[in-house]
Amino acid sequence: MLAEQIVPEEIVYQRPEALVDCATHYCPGCTHGVAHRLIAEVIDEMGIREQMVGVASVGCSVFAYNYLNFDWVQSPHGRAPAMATGIKRVLPDRIVMTYQGDGDMASIGMAEIVHAAARGENISVFFINNANYGMTGGQMAPTTLPGQKTTSSPGGRDVELTGYPIRAAELLSTLDGAAYVVRRSLHDPKNVRLAKKAIRMAFEVQRQGLGFSMIEMLSICPTNWGLTPLQSTQWLAEHMIPYYPLGDYKVSPAVAQIHI
Repeated sequence: MLAEQIVPEEIVYQRPEALVDCATHYCPGCTHGVAHRLIAEVIDEMGIREQMVGVASVGCSVFAYNYLNFDWVQSPHGRAPAMATGIKRVLPDRIVMTYQGDGDMASIGMAEIVHAAARGENISVFFINNANYGMTGGQMAPTTLPGQKTTSSPGGRDVELTGYPIRAAELLSTLDGAAYVVRRSLHDPKNVRLAKKAIRMAFEVQRQGLGFSMIEMLSICPTNWGLTPLQSTQWLAEHMIPYYPLGDYKVSPAVAQIHI
């Protein structure tokens, strides 16, 4: 009788092969882990793991090569787009991606990302924007919002002293070499699904040789923001999205023809 009452389990989700089965160093609530999962899922679904080469940056994402199960190289701080350029030109059959934070890509690496986009390098860039320098203690970053408090701006970011935040998606979308530049968010299920679709598009753009892609993903940083994960998702929705509107900033005519 007992055996008749047992209902077999239905597996609805499995860890992607492209995602290593291990604990990460990320703080509780950090959405770097969500971004890793999405990238791994897309790679498995597209069947491109054996073609992948990742370039890790410096910052919270520096250990991405420990969590995503394919070939990686480590770049100096901010130089991931330059390194990815070299790899893609030498090995054009590979799918080359960079994984970068806002302090890395939008500060010390600004020259590299701008010129990679301007040249139309056929690489995919994943840009995690959590509005602070996460790894080094929560200091003000190029993406920190006006008035936002950080460890180096305890009174809030003063734009008269430090200027305004950099909107990377809008900036790169003005360059002729950019083929696909969008901004997504990782703060709720709907936007996580939209982020996954954009990641798939970025890899497809590269696979078809259409040029440079950059996916900006708004992310939370509960530890440095001094908030719980739930409070952080609310803060992102209420403060970051109004300043960094979600949407497609550059979709070239050739990219618009892709259906995924």
